[in-house]
Formats: sequence, structure tokens, C-alpha cells
Amino acid sequence: MPFIAVVPASTSKEKIAQIAFYGGQTHLVDDPTQIYAESERLAREHDGHYIDQFTYAERATDWRANNNIAESIFQQMRFEKHPEPSWLISSPGTGGTTATLGRYVRYRQYCTRVLCADAERSVFFDYYQTGDASLRLDHGSRIEGIGRPRVEASFLPKVIDAMVKVPDALSLAAMHYLAERLGRHVGGSSGTNLIGALMAAQQMAAAGETGSIVAILCDSGERYATTYYDQKWLKAEGYELSGLMAVVAASVEQGVALPASVLRANI
Repeated sequence: MPFIAVVPASTSKEKIAQIAFYGGQTHLVDDPTQIYAESERLAREHDGHYIDQFTYAERATDWRANNNIAESIFQQMRFEKHPEPSWLISSPGTGGTTATLGRYVRYRQYCTRVLCADAERSVFFDYYQTGDASLRLDHGSRIEGIGRPRVEASFLPKVIDAMVKVPDALSLAAMHYLAERLGRHVGGSSGTNLIGALMAAQQMAAAGETGSIVAILCDSGERYATTYYDQKWLKAEGYELSGLMAVVAASVEQGVALPASVLRANI
């Protein structure tokens, strides 16, 4: 069946090429806030179906069953020292993953808490704080795959225990630090999640708690060779990451608290 992916014009060339590899078409939109309207228009014109993942992502899988990401995490943690995580960390794109995590731990009556790490140019954190579903931005997120200019139906704040809004530069610095430590490229949203994990660790340390923290590596960095991993691109976008990478390294390796001045948190 013909498939058209409606994506921001800023989407990495590697992602667009991957869609084409699988036989799909891409429709680029200069203004990310117009993705929804363009999707609806194309569906009408082609007599097709608008999938609308941002509305239905939270029900795409059965969060009570044995085939979702939350159940998989707990299966993988069975033989760890602390098999029941103190925190699960995820960043919101559609909101579907955090919805699954939050509902699953409540359904199974675990004591695990869910922390959602939001991108800088996104409304989710502010919605979590205010409950105002009418929030809108006139621009899209610079961290591909996460952050939205409007509140999405699949984002369910009632099943989330904490949130943090991470500056984009800090997300990218954490991404580069993580790539160096793992020996593999990861995406910007994985950097966002690392910052969320560090915030959760700081909260546990302050409370004298011990336990495990699980953060999701949600995106492969191979898709960003011409953007996040391109020094010329970073410089052109105004990102100087060396100092922030040192901040991340100090937090990971020495337990130094991340500076509150660069973060907004509700933990």
C-alpha cells in the first residue's frame, strides 16, 4: 500500500532515506505545527487514511500484556541486584511509551516511578505542571523524535510521577558523552533520557535511597551523521558542547549535581 510520511523539513537526510528504502514517500513541511493539517489534507486528496499516531499511540500495544516495552524491561531486570527499578526514564514524542510504562507499573502494583524527560522546545512539561491542554508553540523541537508544539492525546500526565525539561544543548552534550562511553552512536533523545536518569539519581541520593534506574536508548545515532555528529553543523547552529560534556561527565562519574540553573524539574 502507498505510504506517505509527513515530516518536518528539518528531518535528517538519513531518516528520509530510510523511509524511501522501505518504499515510502516523504512530504516535507517547513512549519512543523502544520504537520497535522497537511496529513489530513493528503489523506483526503489521496482517498487514504490519516493514521494520526499522536492520538492513538497510547493504545497501539496492550500495556497489560506480555509484549510491550514495560514488560520487557522488567523481564530483563529479573537477575539484577535491584530487579524492580526505582525509576523508569523516557522522553515523550507521541507520549505512547510513557503512557505504557506508567500504566503498566500501576497495573502490576510496582513501586517503580516514571520520569518523563522533555525537550526544550516542547509543551509537555508545561502541560504537566499547569494542566492547560491548549498550550501551543509556533515552532518544532530541535531534538528529533521528541517534543511537540501542542499537547498530544497520547500523553497521559496522570501516569507519570515526575518530569524534567532538558535544554537542547545539554541533551546533545549528554548524547556525545554517552556515545563515547558506549562506543556507539545514539540519538539526541537518548541524551535527554540520560539527563533524566541523572536527575532521578540525584533525587535518590538526596533521599538516601539505593536501587536501579532504567533509561531508554530510543534512537540510533547513525541517522544523524550530517547533523548532531557533524561539528560544522553544530557550530552553525550555535552549539558549543565541550563545557556541557564536562558537566555531564562530572555528574555521571563523580556524582556532581547537575546545575539547577539550566534545568526545570518537577520531581
